Amino acid sequence: MTEDRGELPPGLALSWGVLPVQRRGPKPAFSIEQIVATGIEFGDRYGFEAVSLQRIAGHLGVTTNAMYRYVRSKEELVVLVHDKAIGLPPELPAGWRAASTAWIKAQVDRYAERPWLLDIPLRGAPMTPNLLRWTEVMLAALAGTGLSQHDNLGCLVLMNGFARNYANLARQLAANDGTPVQAEAVGQFLVPRLMEGGYPTLTSLYLNQEYEDGLDDDLEFGLERILDGIEVLIGKLP
Repeated sequence: MTEDRGELPPGLALSWGVLPVQRRGPKPAFSIEQIVATGIEFGDRYGFEAVSLQRIAGHLGVTTNAMYRYVRSKEELVVLVHDKAIGLPPELPAGWRAASTAWIKAQVDRYAERPWLLDIPLRGAPMTPNLLRWTEVMLAALAGTGLSQHDNLGCLVLMNGFARNYANLARQLAANDGTPVQAEAVGQFLVPRLMEGGYPTLTSLYLNQEYEDGLDDDLEFGLERILDGIEVLIGKLP
């Protein structure tokens, strides 16, 4: 399908398969799908910074200017790569609570597989097919709660933010993961200073080995607290 994309946000029309009106000239040597696939390959190998028109052009053996025949800007490229790389959500189980758990964990797993997706700037509400499918399936799971559409959307935003924040923290901790010996040395250094400096609560946490630079059961803990809160909100319905 081809049509004038007008003033639509970058990448929106292309993500839905609406191609720009072709100008006269030779047939394009590549497809949008090839360019997007190359962008995802670079993201998987080298991180988000590698998803650029210049690098993709070099890989495909064309000039950077030639890339503008396919996409209007790097922003448009990133929109397409993001939607394709995030993929489709899993089939969710019955029941809003089980569905919410599966939805959040699926997002965390996807970010673990492709952590560079967390570096993509968010620009407003989802508008592309795969991102909207994630939204659709979660809103459908919440539809039977009796909450308003506005509240359902608010619950989704809350869960989405938790999944991203947890995944981002997990990535940062993995990148800065110290050895057990180093962690013990940090504790030995800090505890006397916490005791002398007036940090009794943190001192107790350190001495009880509760103040650890790791996640452990934090995903389950945070997830359950969010779902408990939503359940309280549902319980307040008339």
